[in-house]
Amino acid sequence: MRRLRELETRRLNLIARCEQQRLEIAYRISELSPAAQLSSLTRRAPTSAASHPFAWLVSLATLLIMMRERRLVGWIGKVSAGMALLSRATAVVRLLRQLRSLAGGVR
Repeated sequence: MRRLRELETRRLNLIARCEQQRLEIAYRISELSPAAQLSSLTRRAPTSAASHPFAWLVSLATLLIMMRERRLVGWIGKVSAGMALLSRATAVVRLLRQLRSLAGGVR
C-alpha cells in the first residue's frame, strides 16, 4: 500500500513537471512566431534607425551592388567599413555634445 502511494505521488509530481515544461515550451514557441518577431522589430526600429541614420543608404547601396555583382562586389567591404566608421563617429559626436553640455552647466 505504501509503495503504491509513493508511486502515485511520484506520478503526480511528474505530470505537474511535464505540464510546467509544456507551458514553458509553448511560451518560447510563441516568442518565435512571425507576429512576435515583427512586433519586437517595430519596438526597436525607432531607436535603431535613430542611432544608425546611414543604415538606409547602406541597404540601398547593397541592393545596387547585388544587381551588379561582379564589378561591385569589392564595395561591400568598403561600405560596411564606412558604416562602422560613421556609426562610431556619430557616437563620438553625441558623446562630445553631452560633455560640452555638462561643461557648460558647471561654469
